[in-house]
Amino acid sequence: QVQLVESGGGLVQAGDSLRLSCAASGRTVSSYTMGWFRQAPGKEREFVARVIRNGTTYYADSVKGRFTISRDNAKNTLYLQMNSLKPEDTALYYCALKANVFSPAYDYWGQGTQVTVSS
Repeated sequence: QVQLVESGGGLVQAGDSLRLSCAASGRTVSSYTMGWFRQAPGKEREFVARVIRNGTTYYADSVKGRFTISRDNAKNTLYLQMNSLKPEDTALYYCALKANVFSPAYDYWGQGTQVTVSS
């Protein structure tokens, strides 16, 4: 059974930093594509960042240069370091795991952690 548990969200001011964590069980994070997504109120869920098996990372243009995705294989945990936060970064942040290399869909999702950035 795969379980993804996010933590680290909170209420911060514009310009602050936060680090989100996603503890995984049932799968090894280094063996799969892992991603971060977010959903703001009234908006659709959007891609934020992902890391593939070989460690290559990809980012949405809106967070490039401010956010960094990483993983700790020993802890089997995925991270999202968020710097220079903006009010428009306010959203519920989810981590996800893509189990099937032949499908673009993510198969497992966490419950989300709320990030609120005040101006």
